[in-house]
Amino acid sequence: MNLKKHLTIASVIFISVLLIYGGIIANQIFSNNTKFSEKELFIHVPTGSTYEDVQQIIAPFVENMNRFEMVASKRNYPENVKSGRFLFTKGMSSYDLVKTLRSNVPVKLAFNNQERLEDFAGRISSQIEPDSILLLKTFKESIFLKENGFTDENVFVMFIPNTYEVYWNISAEKFRDKMIKEYHKFWNKERIEKAEKQGLTPVEAAILASIVHKESVKKDERPRIAGVYLNRMKLEMPLQADPTVIFAIKKKDNNFNQIIKRVFYNDLFLNSPYNTYKVIGLPPGPIAMPDITAFEAVLNPETHDFIYFCASVERFGYHEFAATLPEHNLNAKKYSDWINGQGVLR
Repeated sequence: MNLKKHLTIASVIFISVLLIYGGIIANQIFSNNTKFSEKELFIHVPTGSTYEDVQQIIAPFVENMNRFEMVASKRNYPENVKSGRFLFTKGMSSYDLVKTLRSNVPVKLAFNNQERLEDFAGRISSQIEPDSILLLKTFKESIFLKENGFTDENVFVMFIPNTYEVYWNISAEKFRDKMIKEYHKFWNKERIEKAEKQGLTPVEAAILASIVHKESVKKDERPRIAGVYLNRMKLEMPLQADPTVIFAIKKKDNNFNQIIKRVFYNDLFLNSPYNTYKVIGLPPGPIAMPDITAFEAVLNPETHDFIYFCASVERFGYHEFAATLPEHNLNAKKYSDWINGQGVLR
């Protein structure tokens, strides 16, 4: 009887110890192990990172690294480190942290209104792992350019403004390949036929769209402006687009941060393939990243006889259009008198 009693007591003690130990282990695994004030934050693990690298990256955000390391070891994480972008939320347990470090969260890339390929590469490099230098090198890789009919000057037309989902640790080559697929998806049969109807290739249509984009922020006016430029091209007239002159000035000065509000007569003589007052036809590349409405304006231009236009002093942001030079000269004088009165020097 005494033996049975002793065995019962021993069993109770053993079970109690197991329960206590189990509770301690469960607490280590499933209790909060974060120490940041934000509701959530993203952790970036670079390509090629080791477990030791990950420990250093997450240490500022983990309350007890010993608890994390215990769970990580039990779940074989040290041997299976993944690079990428991972979402930590406040209150996560060690179990949750290890689990989320295996779930790469995509980045939603959004881009528009970039002026140059260099600006675009900088914008993208701030959102994914490859840096801007590597991206530029990849975009301008000679075999890629040749295979896709691009040049150093016009490859920027490949990037169609939209929102795209990619992984943060995507390589520069895979990002470029995704963009060329999106480019071909955008230039479907219908759009190609519309461009051909205007006598343009997709690259030429994109370059003209960049000029239309810079010429007016008024989306309802863009089809009329596109019609003017297409009329000039049919007549083999210079496009005489002020935005191309501004781009040429910035390119000559190697300063795209300068703000130029006014083009002067002397600027029109600048020797540059982007100065459409001196060269016939389109410049060798886009002067900006056109938005979709600028593309649509070029592909669906307004049909009219206008071949001239200048900024309106009565409807700010819009333009006055003319079919004859005398009529245009009157409109231009109104604008010149107005802007001189504003004292705009550049």
